[in-house]
Amino acid sequence: MSKQELLERIEKKRAQLIAIVAENGLSSPQAIQYSQELDLLLNSYNTTYIKKYSTQVS
Repeated sequence: MSKQELLERIEKKRAQLIAIVAENGLSSPQAIQYSQELDLLLNSYNTTYIKKYSTQVS
């Protein structure tokens, strides 16, 4: 998955999470699921792009 594709998936999942929280509340099972999926996407981005960059800069 390219960096752009991953960023697009992150933004889409973030929008879904915001919508489901507005509809069902922060502690609803679906909100928790979307939050966990967003965490995985963000962790993937961090591992692939942020940590690589920070080790190259140091």
